[in-house]
Amino acid sequence: MGELLGVAVLGAGHMGADHIRRLDQVVSGARVAAVADPDAARAKEAVSGVEGVSVHTEAEAALDAPGVGAVLIASPGPAHEEALLAAFARGLPVLCEKPMVPDSAGALRVLEAEARLGRRLAQIGFMRRYDAEYRRLKALLDDGRLGRPLMLHCTHRNVSSPPDFTSAMLIDSSVSHEIDAARWLLGQELTAVTVLRPHPSSGAPAGLLDPQFVVFETDGGALVDVEVFVNCGFGYQVRVEAVCEAGSARVGDEHGVRVTARGSAGTDVPQDYLVRFADAYDREVQDWVDATRRGRVTGPTAWDGYAASVVAEAGVRALEDGTRVPVGLAPRPALYG
Repeated sequence: MGELLGVAVLGAGHMGADHIRRLDQVVSGARVAAVADPDAARAKEAVSGVEGVSVHTEAEAALDAPGVGAVLIASPGPAHEEALLAAFARGLPVLCEKPMVPDSAGALRVLEAEARLGRRLAQIGFMRRYDAEYRRLKALLDDGRLGRPLMLHCTHRNVSSPPDFTSAMLIDSSVSHEIDAARWLLGQELTAVTVLRPHPSSGAPAGLLDPQFVVFETDGGALVDVEVFVNCGFGYQVRVEAVCEAGSARVGDEHGVRVTARGSAGTDVPQDYLVRFADAYDREVQDWVDATRRGRVTGPTAWDGYAASVVAEAGVRALEDGTRVPVGLAPRPALYG
């Protein structure tokens, strides 16, 4: 298919560094052409051993670097809007990590900017759509053998929360994945959200409302509940069970080798998302590279990114106010079907 796709990676933190490794060592058809991070030393460390990479402290300098034909945005969420609009202005295809833009107003500006172009350039990084188990569950729901979906029961647990993690971030950072997964699995929009708060865990930092129990309503009459617990202490667990009129199906129960020895049996519990969803990230980026080299843009759209931001924003209001909050989406542009 010709020469390798040169990718500018924006952000060299935990996620960005992993994508740099992935593009350099795992994915075929692409190379890291440029990296941008305000911390030049961190950027240089992330590309250590990777040949032919230019390092920048400004995102736009990386976009304009020689050999760049596409952009992977892995910077903090507040920087995404500016980076996306800069990529659009240059006609560069983008894979943008979630959240597309944290606030709904900014997400709408990105959505409208792409719609004005009349063609898609952005794919949003909801990697669960690329997980093998999630894909099997989606196919099962789509073929109708279980009947109409009635409920989704979701679990999202982390070992511990990072420093400065807030109660709102349980919704707009952690549960944002369940928001997109529910929309995708059900083929329905989320129309309202309620957040219930049990007594905080003794393992949570002072002041952090953890865990939370989030309930979404959909325009198809289904209910989605999410237990989010970001300081569970023992591992990273993500599960979802679809309960339908004629049966149920659940994914996420076990991963890795099951060991039986000395009167006990068990499996290792992944400690973070980069372990649990390693294959999904690999497949997501490979699919993006393949599509981009063919001149196409596939995967989750800017509409999906916008909808997730709107729902998450409503969820934060529900958390803060203790009320059921309706979700109001702008009209869907024709570009997104």
